[in-house]
Amino acid sequence: MAAQAPAFWQRRGALAHALRPLSLLFGMLARRRRARTRPQRLPVPVIVVGNIAVGGSGKTPVVDWLAGVLRAAGHRPGIVSRGHGGTASAQGGLALVPRDGDPERYGDEPVLLAGLTGCPLVVGQDRPAAARELLRLHPECDVLIADDGMQHYRLARDLEIAVVDAATLGNRLLLPAGPLREPLARLAEVDLVLAHGALDGELRAAIGGVPVFGMSLAGDELVALADPARRLPLAALRGRRVHAVAGIGRPQRFFDQLAAAGLEVVAHAFPDHHRFVAADLVFGDASPILMTAKDAVKCRAFAPADCWEYPVRAQIGSGAAERILEKLEDGRTSA
Repeated sequence: MAAQAPAFWQRRGALAHALRPLSLLFGMLARRRRARTRPQRLPVPVIVVGNIAVGGSGKTPVVDWLAGVLRAAGHRPGIVSRGHGGTASAQGGLALVPRDGDPERYGDEPVLLAGLTGCPLVVGQDRPAAARELLRLHPECDVLIADDGMQHYRLARDLEIAVVDAATLGNRLLLPAGPLREPLARLAEVDLVLAHGALDGELRAAIGGVPVFGMSLAGDELVALADPARRLPLAALRGRRVHAVAGIGRPQRFFDQLAAAGLEVVAHAFPDHHRFVAADLVFGDASPILMTAKDAVKCRAFAPADCWEYPVRAQIGSGAAERILEKLEDGRTSA
């Protein structure tokens, strides 16, 4: 996955148009691969959470929210993930992720999700193999969540949730001319869309009759990296200068959140999945350092004393949870 979207992906300029023949080839090859793929069905339902674009759309908080919804309904969910950036899933490896696992080994997002959800989580580039390994290790799991799994068609799915942030869709062209892994029309095939922000007319037309629920990311306190028992209301830093560190797909969203809370933000954007070192957090003054939860799992061992994680939770529109559970139950009934 690209760390930060190239600037030309935001518009249909000369370079984007020059790359369109390659986009057409990419789309043709993707359609052929999907048509030739034989999905492997598991003995338990699979819920895919994903998107159609490169870059961050808020999938990780959605997986955390979904795991909570399933647990509250009496299910025992497990999670499978690619383990991007970790060594454990390289060259076809599979690994169960500990809640306090090493992000270098398992990947930053899987370690974060294992800690947030408490669910069994297995990483592996081969999603069906990862899912079977999870069920072997944890046969009590009765539903699986495939994190960022929309384009992994070898794993059969019972329900698809697309997380859509219009800002990540850029010029709406396929790779490499734009940020899309699949065309907008793919959104009409999913079971529900979670919209992170407003949807324009083109997007609504592409989604068609698929139910759309709004989502946002919210948080009101900070957690000290040096001592997670220390908490600080975000409002306590209103009016103060802070260094905001973000190595995520859409760092500007994080910076905007802090600015909207009244903080004076000095932004430090790093590539998505950046492997932080201590020198990355040296800014030459005593201002507090704030970072995302995904970055915090990689910086905890060497973070300065006044370094804080800003955890957020997905706030999902009313009715989304009920629809997911209804479709899950319908699938069981018809199986």
